[in-house]
Amino acid sequence: MRHILSVLVENKSGVLSRVTGMISRRGFNIDSLTVAPTEDETLSRMTIIVDADPMGFEQITKQLHKLVSVFKVSDLTDTDTVERELVLFKVLATPERRHEVIEIADLFRAKVVDVGKNTLTVEATGASSKLDALEDLFRGYGIKQLTRTGKIAMSRGSHDN
Repeated sequence: MRHILSVLVENKSGVLSRVTGMISRRGFNIDSLTVAPTEDETLSRMTIIVDADPMGFEQITKQLHKLVSVFKVSDLTDTDTVERELVLFKVLATPERRHEVIEIADLFRAKVVDVGKNTLTVEATGASSKLDALEDLFRGYGIKQLTRTGKIAMSRGSHDN
């Protein structure tokens, strides 16, 4: 089962390595990982997506709580969340077909962030399903390069996760 963890950690070197090492040593693969500072510059938030059975997930969360540099672990799996991901596509787009790529980008509320001689670089954010659909459409033109961030997630409304 896919689980979403939001982990509040100290914003210092080595913390990412300790957290990911602890998870991988227990035989679990991290499907997605993002880390960035929070509104408090001494803290970072890690959003970790991991595939684990209920017992394995419980083991992961218990071990995370034991790490000195971890302040809070929130399970967002069954919580109403806002999830987003960012992708950059470098799409083959000759001057004659450039308008087609731009129209597709506009339909997905994506934006062109760079124009090359025969390419357009398009930035898009949203749910994974939206980005997958955009990728499928761009494949028809030829994707020269693609990079995706991991997911970020936050509970909706006034939940305190």
